[in-house]
Amino acid sequence: MSEIEYFYSAHSAYAYLGSRRFMRIARAAGRRIRHRPVFLRPVIEACGAVPFKQRSKAHIDYYFRREIERWAEFRDAPVMQGIPTHHHKDMTLANCLLIAAVELGEDVDELAHVLLEAHWRDDADLADRATLLRLAAGLGLDAERLLEVADAPRTRDIYDTNNTEAVRRSVFGSPTYFADGDMFYGQDRLEILERALQKPFAGVFEINSGPDLA
Repeated sequence: MSEIEYFYSAHSAYAYLGSRRFMRIARAAGRRIRHRPVFLRPVIEACGAVPFKQRSKAHIDYYFRREIERWAEFRDAPVMQGIPTHHHKDMTLANCLLIAAVELGEDVDELAHVLLEAHWRDDADLADRATLLRLAAGLGLDAERLLEVADAPRTRDIYDTNNTEAVRRSVFGSPTYFADGDMFYGQDRLEILERALQKPFAGVFEINSGPDLA
């Protein structure tokens, strides 16, 4: 089965807003989602974007309040008011939990959605081990085993590889989707991605591969 690569972070607002829609699109197209969680800050900085904490209040109010409110209504994806309490914590463990689920052959699609939803709808702390255990167990998964694998050196190596690959391929942020080598940045491009899976767009556009991190 052909894949759609999915670069995102477990705490990404826009990954959450597009999550269910993206998964429906992938299923309808007969595509498997290849989950590639990343550490967003260095990925965003590598492409020249201003770090979140350095952005203006007007920018934050628009993109992280009004745009989220509108897309939440449009996508029927309920959100809490404001930015989640624990949003700026280190999301390494949550992202590695998703990689662990991939390694163990679990249903990563559903786990990814549950983490995103819990963070943006329920103000869940995704940097907290107990919270991750609870969310994974709620899906009937072996949560202790998942966390054990999440902590393993191989999982951290995969995480690092995802980050390096995201920078190399000029990923702008979360979510970014790759279908048949074509990049689609942002959940607001999902309908364009859907069309591309049915009829690829003409022409070839090569994005600057960015700095060599080898």
